[in-house]
Amino acid sequence: MNATIPLPDRRFAAFLFDMDGTLLSSIAAAERVWAAWARRHGLDVAAFLPTIHGQRSVETVRRLGLPGVDPQAEADAITRAEMDDVDGIAAIAGAARFVAGLPADRWAIVTSAPRDLALRRLEAAGLPQPPLMVTAEDVERGKPAPDCFLLAARRLGVAIEDCLVFEDAPAGIAAAEAAGASLVVIGATHAHPMTTPHPLIRGYDTLRWGADAQGTLHVRAPG
Repeated sequence: MNATIPLPDRRFAAFLFDMDGTLLSSIAAAERVWAAWARRHGLDVAAFLPTIHGQRSVETVRRLGLPGVDPQAEADAITRAEMDDVDGIAAIAGAARFVAGLPADRWAIVTSAPRDLALRRLEAAGLPQPPLMVTAEDVERGKPAPDCFLLAARRLGVAIEDCLVFEDAPAGIAAAEAAGASLVVIGATHAHPMTTPHPLIRGYDTLRWGADAQGTLHVRAPG
């Protein structure tokens, strides 16, 4: 854990988790699919791949402004390819244990992936389907807009200011900040050191959660 920034010492109504890079690692699979797509469109693959993480596929394609390209059609094709390639997808260390006992009405996954792809990747990683999941189809504006986190809090019936978000990517971190949530950054898949004003941990092995009699949650790092 980033020792200079302690975990928040307070109670939370709910935990909201990003999926890719936060609960599971799908980088290799995603980059295989996106690299093939980028080559077909004549893009610089090495420069392009770092831009794909944390946002909806349709927004990644739309941002490029490629002539004659239908962003939604391309995003749908990319999703189908990602559904077929789950080789190497695995849970982040300690993630399965950490979410296993969380109260069903106190947590959600908030992902930029389409629902079917999210379920496919969770299954490949051996992680449980959450009681609530907000996916790409549920919002008009994806991360870094705050809409997805605000929707998750609303569906759980809690205030976003009382939620703790677990994120890894800049777009998701920006979305959680804009929403007004507290944050813990998961650095398990970061290839390079990351500067962040939020607590930064590599995984969930050293993280524990607890609940009080009212069901509110807290996190701590033993020792």
